Amino acid sequence: MSTQIAKSDEQKEAEAEVETFAKALGPFVVAAQATRMPMVFTDAKTSANPIIFVNDAFLALTGYDRADVLGHSFDFLIERGIDPEALAEVKAAFRTNPEIGPEIRYLRKNGSEFWASLLVSPVRDRSGAVVQHFVSLVDLTKHKERQRHAKMLIEELNHRVKNTLSTVQSIVRQSLRSGADAKTTRDAIDARIFALARSHDLLTEEEWESAGLLDVVNAALKPFVAQGREDRVVVSGENIHIRPALVLALSIALHELATNAVKYGSFSNDSGRILMGWETVAAPDGDRLKLHWRETGGPPVAAPSRSGFGSKVILSGLAHQLGGVVDLAFPVGGAICTIDIPAPAVVLHDG
Repeated sequence: MSTQIAKSDEQKEAEAEVETFAKALGPFVVAAQATRMPMVFTDAKTSANPIIFVNDAFLALTGYDRADVLGHSFDFLIERGIDPEALAEVKAAFRTNPEIGPEIRYLRKNGSEFWASLLVSPVRDRSGAVVQHFVSLVDLTKHKERQRHAKMLIEELNHRVKNTLSTVQSIVRQSLRSGADAKTTRDAIDARIFALARSHDLLTEEEWESAGLLDVVNAALKPFVAQGREDRVVVSGENIHIRPALVLALSIALHELATNAVKYGSFSNDSGRILMGWETVAAPDGDRLKLHWRETGGPPVAAPSRSGFGSKVILSGLAHQLGGVVDLAFPVGGAICTIDIPAPAVVLHDG
């Protein structure tokens, strides 16, 4: 609103009442001026409810000067926002003085918005006629921001829960198709879901923004190396922070690789080892993150006769979810898996 708008005779009369109004109410006006709650008095003798008093807290909240608002209708705060519904709520509050005021989006002088609850109380003369309205504003801006943030978190959580349930559903279906006995199938399902849960724990610690790749690898391999194999795993690479989709997919893939190593590979004897590492490599279309899993010292291996859950997770799941290239080979000396995906933008180092 421009401060140069020509004032009507009604506005001029309202401004002229300010000094008389302040003198008449004396100490109350002084108290209203000193309080931190934004307060306004309007002249109820006209339907426009022109403003005849504002305190400093109101000016601080709205960004206006007294000269900008005295004599103007209270509605101008909402009219600038071009919100007919809010304007109707304000007019109704002046008519009915509800105990719970409407929550309205207002615009400050600089155009930024704030939210406030509007509480309107009538001021009556000795005859009972309403001569002024006493209006107080409860600033709800931070509360609304928290509500908006909470809604975003709930929507994001809903999306993640659906994805997780879909992964669990896939785990159960594929495990049941293996044809193994009930106990073996149950143990396989439990182990895979626990692997998923560990990746969730890592993401929860980082508020689901990312997780360190080294932390993901260590968490995925922990159940396997804790069985006396600590010296048989060599992990090397920077603790690159990776996005949640990669955390979940990689956690399951590493679990399947380690499980296969226990059954048929380098963890199926007392001398085999696993070498796990990664590096970022420059490429014309953007940096790539290349991960390498290599088994050595185990018994001679051969490619499986059929594609099981683990192979599907590693080959199809990783490639599809991460937009990369995955190769899983079984040379006689031990399984080798290479994963080539777009590199994360941020690299963090331990220590």
